[in-house]
Amino acid sequence: MPRTFKRRTSLLFGLSCCSSALAFCGFFVAKGDSHIFNRSNQVIIARDGNHSVFTMMNDYQGDVKDFARIVPIPVVPKREDIRIGDPSIIKKLDAYSAPRLVEYFDENPCAPTLMMEDAVPAPNSGIQPSATSARANALGVKIEASYQVGEYDISILSAAQQSGLATYLRGEGYKLPPGADAMLGGYIRGGMKFFVVRVNLERFDQSGGGFLNPIVLSYTSEKFMLPIRLGTLNSPGEQDLTVYLLSSYGRVETSNYRTTGVPTDQEVPLLVKDQFASFYRHVFRRAYERQGRSVALMEYAWNTYGCDPCSSEPPTQDELKAAGVFWKQQEGYGNPVPMPAAGDAPSDQPKPVYLTRLHVRYTAATFPEDLKFKLTDNQNTFQGRYILRHAYTGTDTCEATPSYKRMLGQRAETQAQTLANLTGWDVNHIRARMGQ
Repeated sequence: MPRTFKRRTSLLFGLSCCSSALAFCGFFVAKGDSHIFNRSNQVIIARDGNHSVFTMMNDYQGDVKDFARIVPIPVVPKREDIRIGDPSIIKKLDAYSAPRLVEYFDENPCAPTLMMEDAVPAPNSGIQPSATSARANALGVKIEASYQVGEYDISILSAAQQSGLATYLRGEGYKLPPGADAMLGGYIRGGMKFFVVRVNLERFDQSGGGFLNPIVLSYTSEKFMLPIRLGTLNSPGEQDLTVYLLSSYGRVETSNYRTTGVPTDQEVPLLVKDQFASFYRHVFRRAYERQGRSVALMEYAWNTYGCDPCSSEPPTQDELKAAGVFWKQQEGYGNPVPMPAAGDAPSDQPKPVYLTRLHVRYTAATFPEDLKFKLTDNQNTFQGRYILRHAYTGTDTCEATPSYKRMLGQRAETQAQTLANLTGWDVNHIRARMGQ
């Protein structure tokens, strides 16, 4: 009796690509009438020169016995360029670079002492070339390569025209989402190949099931981009994309859309501590809307030697290597290391690792082009952080006590208005919750 694959899983791809980077934004194609919704993605791209390493995590939902992901790529990778990666790396970079809360405690107004800071963490069978190559050739589709990697069956396809590729995929039993034919045609005209990944359910079950492992794909190209347009075909609305960009110097920004930082270093009421996730979702939404919905919002930019404050331990050199860093890293973990200007350090010399975290919320209308990136010499640090300030709770009294209490009232009102401005929440409701 055939088994129905019914589970909500996270699919991680580690694609080491030359920035052209392919393809993050491929789309899912499902057998029959299965529906797959692709709404949330995380991607790592490590880039130095014209070579990149790409790691992707996709969140999909649906009842599917078999599915495939199609990703445009600029070259045909060799088998040795594809491997299974470490599924913990994205979680590590996420925890390290996520927007965070910091706490300060007021000194005794009657006996001033140094202010202390305490960082708080924010909270089945694959496509078989031997059985299908004749039909593929007749449709102008070429199966360039076919590999088995872990629980995945991987095929690399090229095509002469969109109708031939779409017909071939439908002939394999896949139902393409509306708009796929024309979008595939655009990538074909651009000379792109297609990286088709399917889960082999038998090997998946033999591996213990659960979460799918990352695939690490390595190749070189002059293009530094991330195709996102195909991903909109699977989404009923907005999609969120977080990109962790690792470079050997300075920040990475988008070149065809604006890049700006999220609101940061804002003092907010203590009530945010117990609802930080909801708070930040509203902060991001409001910033995204105020910026016209077509902007990449920077949430973090820092040399990975450290952080201030840190919400988790900085990634080690081994962890950065697992995240795709292929250049020789500078020693000095935990200590500031001078960052070279672009192109200053020879390729065989140790270089630092700079992490930029960009968060993009997009639709086909707001982001009509694929993301294009540029390396910059900007080495300024940035993080989205929000400040909690605790009042002094001791019993000491002195001449400074009345003025301190008046200041607390003024501060509470400023915090309430700041929270309302950041989130769009009703300021009177905030005041009531603060007990004002």
